[in-house]
Amino acid sequence: MKYELDMKFEDFPLNVPSEKRIVNKLESLISDLEECGSALTANLAIKHWNKYMTQLSNDMNIIYVRYSCDTRNPAYKKAQDRCDELSPIISNYSNKFAKILTKAKYRKDLEKKYGKYYFQMMDASLKSFDEKIIPELIKENKLTSEYDSILGGAEIPFRGEVLNLSQIGKYCQDVDRETRKEASQAMDKWLGEHEERIGAIYDELVHLRDSMAKKLGYKNFVDLGYLRLGRMDYNAKMVKGYREQIAATVVPVAQKLYKKQMKELGIKDPRNYDYNLKFKSGNPKPAGDAKFLVNVAHEMYSDLGPESKEFFEFMMKHDLMDLEARKGKAPGGYCTQFPLYKAPFIFSNFNGTDGDVNVLCHEGGHALQAYLSFPIKIPEYQNPTLESCEIHSMSMEFFAWPYMEKFFGKDADKYRYMHLSDAIEFLPYGITVDEFQHWVYEHPNASHQERCAYWRSLEEKYTPQKKYDDTPTFAHGAYWMRQSHIFGTPFYYIDYTLAQVCAFQFLVEMRKNHEKAWKKYIKLCKFGGQAPFVGLLEHNHLRNPFEDGNVAKVIKPLEKLLKEFDTTKF
Repeated sequence: MKYELDMKFEDFPLNVPSEKRIVNKLESLISDLEECGSALTANLAIKHWNKYMTQLSNDMNIIYVRYSCDTRNPAYKKAQDRCDELSPIISNYSNKFAKILTKAKYRKDLEKKYGKYYFQMMDASLKSFDEKIIPELIKENKLTSEYDSILGGAEIPFRGEVLNLSQIGKYCQDVDRETRKEASQAMDKWLGEHEERIGAIYDELVHLRDSMAKKLGYKNFVDLGYLRLGRMDYNAKMVKGYREQIAATVVPVAQKLYKKQMKELGIKDPRNYDYNLKFKSGNPKPAGDAKFLVNVAHEMYSDLGPESKEFFEFMMKHDLMDLEARKGKAPGGYCTQFPLYKAPFIFSNFNGTDGDVNVLCHEGGHALQAYLSFPIKIPEYQNPTLESCEIHSMSMEFFAWPYMEKFFGKDADKYRYMHLSDAIEFLPYGITVDEFQHWVYEHPNASHQERCAYWRSLEEKYTPQKKYDDTPTFAHGAYWMRQSHIFGTPFYYIDYTLAQVCAFQFLVEMRKNHEKAWKKYIKLCKFGGQAPFVGLLEHNHLRNPFEDGNVAKVIKPLEKLLKEFDTTKF
């Protein structure tokens, strides 16, 4: 499967797209498809379309990564602005392409070659796009880029330093309580200073999305948001039932874990920042710097199997990772890909915490799946839906467990306990984000203050341990403004929790038979996105989180596993 590539990332050409050239080419490709009278001629037109779209996607992803790596570079900013303007125009031509194919008299013949799911994806895309919403889509892109720029340009004064959001994160989990408090207050102050603009950006986004939904004939943005994410085999009602499972099953478990944590830390009246510290002796810290961690990751991926060894060596050889935090770099972490080069890319902000290891495993899982799915000939089947993608990343975090002595030394068990307990405790936060978004788009005219109040009410419902007495911006319910998914990709957050429930299943299977579980995982990665979420679970023999009782079945063995750790020794 080895892919040949004669460049490193820094040598990838920066091709800023020209609207005129793109429109002329897409017009020509659409014209060719319109003239097709059979599945045979249409198949050739589809190949030509895919080839051009691969090049276009490749160029635009390079621009996005360059801009993420340096949001202050005016050339990258200008190029990203161009892409923001062009994306809806390209979507319009994709829409025309889909309309022709879905209504073609030879559709059934093409279904035999491409599969029904190929056309179901097109049917869904047609319901979520029309050229009459292009102005709103362009504005939406510009607003999300502005939000990214604000967060990426964060400069937070702290004890004589000026830190970005990623860098101050490590101080928020410091052993010293006063340091945690000061760091949280510094972050809270920065958010408070930018709250008005960030809140205004979100308000514009909500109204834009509501307007688009109504133009397309929807009651509100909820159904449109689901369609934009390619959700075909589940709906908002099923998600609500799933949230209720988490509330009933996981929230009580998480609350027990928090009480145990505070008891062992000896904190009788905890504040929100206290929960960032897991152990009195401090959270586990990696045993080395970024270079050290990449070398350990190389050992791990090499040991796990031939496919993962080949993948990670490809990533290293071509410098397909930008890992360390620095000024002007966008916050967060992600994996994307350059399809023309069959090359994934990992973006992160290392800050010297256990999160650095999580990234190499989590984003590494995304990248491994992308690498193993490139051989799938139909491009639309290479990339799974977002919640399916997160199964690969979160499961990879657990497959890394046997290698934690190398990453953390004597802190290996400390990390394992923290990783698992954090994963369980994350689920209530995940449903908070999801329920908040449903409420927002069902009440698009709510004020910023009402949104913050609703967020705070959900925190009291699902994460009642949080007390913000020392941080006034968080106290009135503004914490959600730090969650970039809420701005950039509406409803894409419950995905992490759904995938986490699936990844937990791999952890249980791995502990019984690591080799068998790994083979199942590789099979899942190679399957790509050849089915929507529920279909993908069925094909790969994983429990469906939407089925009542399945969350409890998955969580039960994990409670038992947590009890095997003697946290008093940490």
